[in-house]
Amino acid sequence: MNSFAAIDFETANYERTSVCSVGVVIVRDGKIVDRFYSLIQPEPNYYNYRCQQVHGLGPSDTDNAPLFPEVWAKIEPLIKGLPLVAHNKSFDESCLKAVFRCYQMDYPDYEFYCTCLASRRLLKQLPNHQLQTVSAYCGFDLLSHHNALADAEACAQIAMKLFSSDNDNP
Repeated sequence: MNSFAAIDFETANYERTSVCSVGVVIVRDGKIVDRFYSLIQPEPNYYNYRCQQVHGLGPSDTDNAPLFPEVWAKIEPLIKGLPLVAHNKSFDESCLKAVFRCYQMDYPDYEFYCTCLASRRLLKQLPNHQLQTVSAYCGFDLLSHHNALADAEACAQIAMKLFSSDNDNP
């Protein structure tokens, strides 16, 4: 798999619908060709302390941000026809499905792959399979962990290494 869209969400609180930022990295023919980042006004629109501590975003960052449907209208053409890849896809895929339901949007049943599961299968020698550990092993220095675009780029770098024709299928 050499063409895909790596995606990462950050949330404002523990509700999966509360996406407050998204990062997308487009890979075509094994090369990064586009990047997209946006803040999103979360739903419900409140931040809990723990989530703020993780990603550093708060109400002042997203009070004037667009709602999810407006942001997704910009992402959708970028990812058309591409499978999605996330590190810990169960989180990102569940956020995407939840926010589609929240805004009563038709979910297109995206094909999703997980770099975390792939790293557990292929990189058994690692001490853990956290994004920063796997990305470092794959040669990518993740400097802004929990920034959605930086995490999506780390995921893309991992996927380009792990999902290449030299390895097992994702």
